[in-house]
Amino acid sequence: MDIAVDPDRHFTRNRKLPLFEVIRCIVAMGGNSIKQELLDILGYSPNTATSSAFIQQREKLKPEALKMVMDAFNGRCSKYWKEEDFRVLAVDGSDIQIPTNPKDVETFFPGSNGQSPYNLLHLNAMYDLNNRNYADITFGRNEHTAFVEMVDSSNIEKALVIADRGYESFNDMAHVQEKGWFFLIRIKDGNNGIKSGFKLPSDDEYDVSIELNLTRKQTNAVKELFKDQNRYRHVSHTALFDYLPAKSRKHDPDVFYLLKFRIVRLRINDALYETLLTNLPGDEYPPDKLKRLYNKRWPVMRISA
Repeated sequence: MDIAVDPDRHFTRNRKLPLFEVIRCIVAMGGNSIKQELLDILGYSPNTATSSAFIQQREKLKPEALKMVMDAFNGRCSKYWKEEDFRVLAVDGSDIQIPTNPKDVETFFPGSNGQSPYNLLHLNAMYDLNNRNYADITFGRNEHTAFVEMVDSSNIEKALVIADRGYESFNDMAHVQEKGWFFLIRIKDGNNGIKSGFKLPSDDEYDVSIELNLTRKQTNAVKELFKDQNRYRHVSHTALFDYLPAKSRKHDPDVFYLLKFRIVRLRINDALYETLLTNLPGDEYPPDKLKRLYNKRWPVMRISA
């Protein structure tokens, strides 16, 4: 992987801060000034590079350089910790305020109602709950796009992804399924969202297996299939779903995508219920075990088992 902006020129000459030292300094730096951090990291050597020299060298690196370092670190430590026979990854997003810069139009917000302008980055993270480190991070305002990017690009062979209501999406579920991973996603418990389109038991708690055929077709024959709500669902042409043609004309062949999952409704207390989507096998992961798994996602969001 080329991690230099200009690999033919950058980091090809002997300098006080060669490639390895630049990356080592970036990873090791704390909250002091650049000058003080360089002195601390490089042992107060009289040959310590200046802050200006470090900044110039740092600008020669592509962002992918640090992603490479993170992947290398994770590859060395992750094999020593397992949950069941797969990794357990929690996915979530958070806004990070950065220095105000109106020229950075992708992150700039002008403010409203007397609020000062500001810049925000939206961080999307995939956190390994057993190793207690970040398996991946990416930036972007669309959490679904970020989710798909992190799943598709991961080199983890087998994992369970635990996510909250913001990731309630057939497309997100399909990408996990195609990866050969598992998902456990908390969804809206009311009449909105994915759950509303299915015929489900009237009981307060249930565990229903679904084999759903998704399609963009709307011929008369296909519309008849939609009457079986638990097996067929139409996906609008305006809805993102990567495993169906973006357009479907009348004379095009019928194309379906099969998505397999369970809808599990759990009792939390006398007045509260939650609904989870998962493709974990029901014989190995009954509702009580799903509760315990979801509890791993975030200590402040615990579902009592």
